[in-house]
Amino acid sequence: ERMLAGLRNRLLQILARSSPGATTWRVQLHRWRGVQIGQNVWIGYDAVIETSRPDLVIIRDRATVQLRATIIAHFREQDGGVVIEEDATIGPGAIVLPNVTIGRGAIVTAGSVVTKSVPPKTMVRGNPAEPIATVDVPLRHDVSLKEFAKGLRPIRRESREPGPP
Repeated sequence: ERMLAGLRNRLLQILARSSPGATTWRVQLHRWRGVQIGQNVWIGYDAVIETSRPDLVIIRDRATVQLRATIIAHFREQDGGVVIEEDATIGPGAIVLPNVTIGRGAIVTAGSVVTKSVPPKTMVRGNPAEPIATVDVPLRHDVSLKEFAKGLRPIRRESREPGPP
């Protein structure tokens, strides 16, 4: 019985990765797998959402998981889970590791590797992902890029270089 459940989960995941319908079929297939998904969620083509323990992933309302993003909610005995809060965006090719919450309205830029939780309304980038800006306006389909960009505020970092003598 456990083997059949695993086979069903894997089949649904394969279908979800390549099915059309970023707001319809893909979302529903992941729900059938056990991923907890809110309303108006967008899941891009070829996104991988936790292969063996989909029940450890929560994706809240209006969140976006871009194409080829990967969400890993556990490693062997470590069942930490992943929570993607409302209006959060996981960029293309980004990787989210276990025990991470992506805060409300936060943005993970393309190709970033998230190893620790991201505060709400924060943009992170890199490997490991580090905060680079605050986000006043969420990156949603009903928000223009111009409006979104006006709401970005760079986070200034202290220089690590010694100053002049």
